[in-house]
Amino acid sequence: MAEAREHTVGEVTLNYRIDGDGGEPLVCIHGVGSYLEAWSGVVERLKDRFTILTFDLRGHGKSSRVNGRYEIDDFVTETLALADKAGFSTFNLAGFSLGGLIAQRLALTHLPRLRRLVLLSTVAGRTLEEREGVLARLAALQTGTPADHHMASLSRWLTEAFQEKHPDVIAWLRARDAENDPACYAAAYRVLAETDFGGFLDQIRCPTLIATGEEDVGSNPRMARYMHDRIPGSQLALFPGLRHSILIEAPDVVAKTINDFVLNTKAAYG
Repeated sequence: MAEAREHTVGEVTLNYRIDGDGGEPLVCIHGVGSYLEAWSGVVERLKDRFTILTFDLRGHGKSSRVNGRYEIDDFVTETLALADKAGFSTFNLAGFSLGGLIAQRLALTHLPRLRRLVLLSTVAGRTLEEREGVLARLAALQTGTPADHHMASLSRWLTEAFQEKHPDVIAWLRARDAENDPACYAAAYRVLAETDFGGFLDQIRCPTLIATGEEDVGSNPRMARYMHDRIPGSQLALFPGLRHSILIEAPDVVAKTINDFVLNTKAAYG
């Protein structure tokens, strides 16, 4: 990975990296409680063909631990500021989970900046039961700790087979999760839990790929199909045998999916 850099946007100093020197600019946004290293496996596989911006969201990793309420437009503003800093006048955008919601919002508000959009393991059009479920997890997080949330969610994120085969990765994830600031984690998770752009998706008019694990119970295939049905001309990919944390468990699959969509899809768009 390239050397980490810093860029200050308003009150927030953001930790970011630029990897690769390929012809296609790609901005990658991670999920709640995560960090730019979550993209490392994907970056390693794409850096020969892409120039890739990864960064820690506000309140995460080595970016500023900002107190108070977070709004999704804060994340959008900071993403665009980093894209500007990287010299990306237009770019491909990939968002995972909360990052996928940020990507949806950016596409809805700054569409001319985007070349192609990749929505990974993200949400839209939650049912009443799904809304109640995520709000219950938010309430539990607000009274517990990120470490408690990690332990309760591990099997939502990763298959048992992966957990058994890679105890070193599980230990690393647990240690990184324990580093999260509880207030920042909860502030970001509130945005994930309370945001839904389902009614606006038909306004996204750029080539879009939606992908999720077939066994992801949160960002589930039903929601992926919902997005696919509403974003004109979009493509859909469901990954067999995978749950939520596809960046960690299957970076090869994710990287190939992004590569093929961005580089091999014809430019024509209906």
